[in-house]
Amino acid sequence: MTKHIAFTGSMPALVTPFKAGKVDEEALRALVDWQIANGSTGLVPVGTTGESPTLSHDEHKRVVEIVVAQAKGRVPVIAGAGSNNTIEAIDLAVHAEKAGADAVLVVTPYYNKPTQEGMYQHFKAVNDAVGLPIIIYNIPPRSVVDMSVETMARLYELKNIAGVKDATANLARVSQQRHAMGPDFIQLSGEDMTALAYMAAGGHGCISVVANIAPRLCADLMDAALKGDFAGALKVQDRLVPLHDATFKEPGLAGAKHGLKLLGRIEEEIRLPLMPVTPATGKVIREAMVFAGLLNA
Repeated sequence: MTKHIAFTGSMPALVTPFKAGKVDEEALRALVDWQIANGSTGLVPVGTTGESPTLSHDEHKRVVEIVVAQAKGRVPVIAGAGSNNTIEAIDLAVHAEKAGADAVLVVTPYYNKPTQEGMYQHFKAVNDAVGLPIIIYNIPPRSVVDMSVETMARLYELKNIAGVKDATANLARVSQQRHAMGPDFIQLSGEDMTALAYMAAGGHGCISVVANIAPRLCADLMDAALKGDFAGALKVQDRLVPLHDATFKEPGLAGAKHGLKLLGRIEEEIRLPLMPVTPATGKVIREAMVFAGLLNA
């Protein structure tokens, strides 16, 4: 079944580069190639880090098309298709499938606070509309709802529900979900700082913000963890800890875009209501990148 395609390792939640108010298609294509060359094992465009809340539907769909076309099948593309409007989520998921994405990432509906049954019916509707794997994105701090393990287990019985991006900050969930759904249920960390611990408990990879800035290091960490080399993974983690902290001092996508600007890869352009990082945070990000070996002092 399509749901058992393996999605493992380090997969950046790709930023969406802008230039003069529009999607910078040239920079986006270059980012895709750079990520793949530096070991990223998948690409996740148009999530929150990709500024999906402030992209028009046409822009959202165009970004998916660009990433799929530029990846050229070298790594899987998990396209963001989340919404708190089920009809809209279906539209984005259907488009992602037509564009050639390998899976879709669908967030639990935010703001309108559905019940567990409402979440089940939302994901079932998306499941019934497409034929590609669906990764549930469970992020209670943003969506204000937390999908229970029981609801997730019900959903896993459907043909396309393949796994979860877990940003609950509850490491016990990895073991609980593994017990409820089994080892083939794909479990991806949605938190950079705790991703190593997540892997030790049975995770399969990380959808990472920091991988935008440090793709090789994040890929090396995930590769070591997947091989059971946790001592080696810890050495990489030690280099990344200051960057994990610094990137999230302000909204993570702003931190990621600042880091990419320092690397000369994109313009530091962000859509309101979010803003570029303050000079003080920018200084901390630069220092963390020097510590990690990404920039010269």
